Amino acid sequence: MDLFSESSSNPTPYDTTNTAAAAVVTACPSPSSSSSATATATPSRYENQKRRDWNTFCQYLRNHRPPLSLPMCSGAHVLEFLRYLDQFGKTKVHNQTCPFFGLPNPPAPCPCPLRQAWGSLDALIGRLRAAYEENGGRPESNPFGARAVRLYLREVRDFQAKARGVSYEKKRKRPKQKIANSNQDGAT
Repeated sequence: MDLFSESSSNPTPYDTTNTAAAAVVTACPSPSSSSSATATATPSRYENQKRRDWNTFCQYLRNHRPPLSLPMCSGAHVLEFLRYLDQFGKTKVHNQTCPFFGLPNPPAPCPCPLRQAWGSLDALIGRLRAAYEENGGRPESNPFGARAVRLYLREVRDFQAKARGVSYEKKRKRPKQKIANSNQDGAT
């Protein structure tokens, strides 16, 4: 099940009867107002996901209390959106009080919450950051690239790594071994 697609079978957690939200619709273009250049070629899986994510975020802004327009959106609103998405997560993240905290493979079930995985959130922010600029946003005012969002993602990554006993440390690059050419050895 794709949480970001807007199907009529999934009820939205928002009250869609708000008429004040109609003013926000112009700030976030609808799927039908996308460019006709992309209609000729079949969009890639990434492009489809980016479009669905963008539509979901725009719906979130329209249904926000009070409704928000895209230019008014800040990094704080993006963080609020990411925290909202946590309720749809599928990754078990152990609390610090849980006896399985730090174990990569817990031996028994526990009541710890399911959350969005760090990798999913990181990929989502990347797609939304690109979609923002494609929909007319200026790169310097992109709320998805805000410092607060980057710090939040780093905190989520570090906490989930500790909770699951997984290391996300960057791997050191080893210097490449120089391969001696047979021409250099046999030339003398």
